[in-house]
Amino acid sequence: MKRRLLTVLLIFIVVFITGCDIFDISTPLQTHDNSDESSKAPDFTVYDAEGKAIKLSDFHGAPVILNFWASWCPPCRNEMPEFEEAYREYGNEIHFLMVNMTDGSGETIDSAQSFIGEYGYSFPVYFDTSGSAAMAYGISSIPTTFFIDKNGIVKKYAVGSMNKTSLQKGINIIKD
Repeated sequence: MKRRLLTVLLIFIVVFITGCDIFDISTPLQTHDNSDESSKAPDFTVYDAEGKAIKLSDFHGAPVILNFWASWCPPCRNEMPEFEEAYREYGNEIHFLMVNMTDGSGETIDSAQSFIGEYGYSFPVYFDTSGSAAMAYGISSIPTTFFIDKNGIVKKYAVGSMNKTSLQKGINIIKD
């Protein structure tokens, strides 16, 4: 009993000292240094379901949420309902670029489309079949999400699964 009480007390102290919010376990948003061109969102080309080339620069002048994901990735799958809800609410104001990491073996266009169809997601999905978009953003872990303002500047990003609160914080930063 004493040991259990000591353990609980130790956890409480650690949480109190570090300022951890034990009710919000989402990935914190990271900030880019916006003082120069280093925060300019790199352009890239991906493809829609019909094979049409789409560039990030096609959306210049409007805010963009750029998310890198794969259907085999559990954290990616977990955050999709949050993105769907946000897309339904903000899809007319913010462009959602849900970029699937389509490598042709572990993830294919068919497997990604099957996943999207199975859950009835309506946000637009794009396919990074060459890996060039992921390379342009230095993606080493998925999911990864970037919040880009209407001027093409990366304002925030998050590595790891987003929850509703973190996603809303990012949206609030880039929407007018």
